[in-house]
Amino acid sequence: MAKIFIDPGHGGADPGAVGNGLQEKDLTLKIAKKIQALLKGYKNVSVKLSRTGDTYPTLTKRAVDANKWGADFFLSLHINAGGGTGYEDYRYSQVSASSNTGKIQSNIHDAIMKAIRPYGCSTRGKKTANLAVLRQTNMPAVLTESLFIDCAADAKLLKDDAFLDVIAKGHVDGLVKAFKLVKVEQEKPATSTGKNTVTSDTYTIKKGDTLWGIAKKEKVSVTQLKEWNPKVDEKLQIGDKLKLGAKEKTYKVKKGDTFWGIEAKLNIKHGSLIKFNPKVNPKELKVGQTIKVR
Repeated sequence: MAKIFIDPGHGGADPGAVGNGLQEKDLTLKIAKKIQALLKGYKNVSVKLSRTGDTYPTLTKRAVDANKWGADFFLSLHINAGGGTGYEDYRYSQVSASSNTGKIQSNIHDAIMKAIRPYGCSTRGKKTANLAVLRQTNMPAVLTESLFIDCAADAKLLKDDAFLDVIAKGHVDGLVKAFKLVKVEQEKPATSTGKNTVTSDTYTIKKGDTLWGIAKKEKVSVTQLKEWNPKVDEKLQIGDKLKLGAKEKTYKVKKGDTFWGIEAKLNIKHGSLIKFNPKVNPKELKVGQTIKVR
């Protein structure tokens, strides 16, 4: 069981960095709860937060609570300020890059950058510092600084809840790699011909199937099936698989939709929609807009 202690920076009377109508304490708590929710989808992982509301545990208390709980990893979440832009993270200054902590930091850093780079975000590097929560914790600990609250471009992203989902997912992807977390098995959605469902790439032939029947079920033509499967025999064999080709599949945007949410709903790899829709601004989706989901 991997025990992950998540520390949303600041809180209570300490707002942390402030800028562009945002407060660091609010953003870190939102991201922490999103990370916690995502980790529920993985086996053998337990999560505890240093705070779940607008309170201020002292820096020492955060470390002591993690130590008492016996955490395997301490993750402190922050938003930067001071006139810069981009993402950076820290490990304790007395810990080497080749240590377990350094390896976890690298996993988290790389995963977050992979998630946010498509939004124009830059990396400021993997750094070290003599910070209390990194120094006083007994387990590997990393502090992340997700963009600059006083940078207009960064703040615009931080105001978008969908982008906070992306940041949270980046943290989780790093943790998944570092701790070799395995997803909770979920029942795969049945193949459907609904407009907003991504169908399988292949079709498994069942008893009584005909090319015409499969074509009708998959809403393609018999000619297409034969093009995609040039060696197909009219006498179909039960259990054989037919390729369904590279059918373009689309999705109509609904109220409240985000790229991240659509990907989760349709069980698509996160980050795919940006690749499929290079001319679509993910922050300006419109209800009824058609986007490619494959």
